Amino acid sequence: MILDESVKLAITNHAKEQFPRESCGLVIIFKGRQQYRKCNNLGVGTDNFILDPLDYEKADTEGEIVAVIHSHPNVSVKPSQADLVACEASGLPWFIIGLPSEQWSYIEPTGYIAPLVGRTWSHGVLDCYAIIRDWYKQERNIELPDFHRSDEWWKRGENLYMENFEKAGFKEIRQEELSYGDCILMTIGSSVPNHGALYLGDGVILHHVQNRLSTREIFGGYYLKNATGYYRYENS
Repeated sequence: MILDESVKLAITNHAKEQFPRESCGLVIIFKGRQQYRKCNNLGVGTDNFILDPLDYEKADTEGEIVAVIHSHPNVSVKPSQADLVACEASGLPWFIIGLPSEQWSYIEPTGYIAPLVGRTWSHGVLDCYAIIRDWYKQERNIELPDFHRSDEWWKRGENLYMENFEKAGFKEIRQEELSYGDCILMTIGSSVPNHGALYLGDGVILHHVQNRLSTREIFGGYYLKNATGYYRYENS
């Protein structure tokens, strides 16, 4: 896909307006021409974006959405793991503009799957629930439902794990029943369960802590102390 020069200029100007935060938007086809639609970034901080679903819906009513756009301020224009995963989920090509370099990169869905160990953190895309979903898909061919996770939801009185885990097919078990593939919920700097991990047996968990790479670790110490419940997928 090639962007019209007028669209690239509009994207560049929007990225500069939002700098040093990431800008985001959509390219649509309206009356046979490409047009750029600015979108609100609901993400927290300067190094991520969450495209406002209301803006997506509006753009979808105005024309055919053909590309997702966002900027990379003060970092490489190279797509991140989260970009590659989210691009797959969108089913659309993505353009990334770097600032201040004004360089461009382009990606499209190719079947990319992030590794379970060593993946980078991006809340709502590559996070503790995402690694649970991906493990169940890869290891057991089970598609767990996804649920929207806005940044720092646990600080706003939300309780997403408890509201959605049972709907996803999990039932609570006793700690002594814990076996391979079961899940552990924990409180990490929170008054509600806001972190999930997979039990791999022999006292080892697979999980993804905020702003760290996903990893395997011993389930003990801090994590054991902050565990709030143990859960098994009811059809496993």
